[in-house]
Amino acid sequence: MSVATNPIVIRGLQKSFGAQMVLNRIDLTIDRGKTLAVLGQSGTGKSVLLKIIIGLILPDSGSIEIEGQDIATVPRDRLNEIRKKIGFLFQNAALYDSLTVAENVDFPLARNTQLSREQRAQRVRELLSKVGMEGAADKLPSEISGGMQKRVGLARALALNPEIVLFDEPTAGLDPITADEIDGLIAGLQKERSMTSVVVTHDIHGVRFYSDRVVMLREGTIVMDGTFANFEKSKDEFLARFLKTAA
Repeated sequence: MSVATNPIVIRGLQKSFGAQMVLNRIDLTIDRGKTLAVLGQSGTGKSVLLKIIIGLILPDSGSIEIEGQDIATVPRDRLNEIRKKIGFLFQNAALYDSLTVAENVDFPLARNTQLSREQRAQRVRELLSKVGMEGAADKLPSEISGGMQKRVGLARALALNPEIVLFDEPTAGLDPITADEIDGLIAGLQKERSMTSVVVTHDIHGVRFYSDRVVMLREGTIVMDGTFANFEKSKDEFLARFLKTAA
């Protein structure tokens, strides 16, 4: 099967929860090897969009193609194969409390690869070193800080060498120094691996630093799509106010 030109293509995406329309006929094509930042006020459907892309939530209508395959209609076994190409860093890192840091990172490797125990252990060491957490391998999530948990979550998201990585508020709740470190990791990984990345965030500093493109959601629709420079130069009152208050 040939590789699709764009790894993620969304057409006519709609999603409601009860009477609330969260995403209203979203059309979005995400370029290969680029970092897209998705901005918007709380409750505008940013995280819902990520969960639909990875198949955790089904849309009411529309299509979401990952490498040319509509994940809303493919069989479950095929969806699971597609998901292996996607890394997901959850907002709260979503580590397993009863597993050590190393065991958390090993979890997708143990479930989805034929690597030996020794090979997996080596891979885990490499991943933890990549995010600066090699010294915490034997600790439990409760024994490390929120920023460290985010680093471990990122290592786990990268375990299967994904072609696409989705970041849900990667710097939420972190102090400015730790947030800068996470932003640096995102930018560094992009430069090193040329991954296709989608980052949902309120972190304007980070968006300026690592994004190739910015999309703004408002009331379920896209109201801005362009570079960060376009965002800064916009005369739109809502965009200007968002930029000023979020900076």
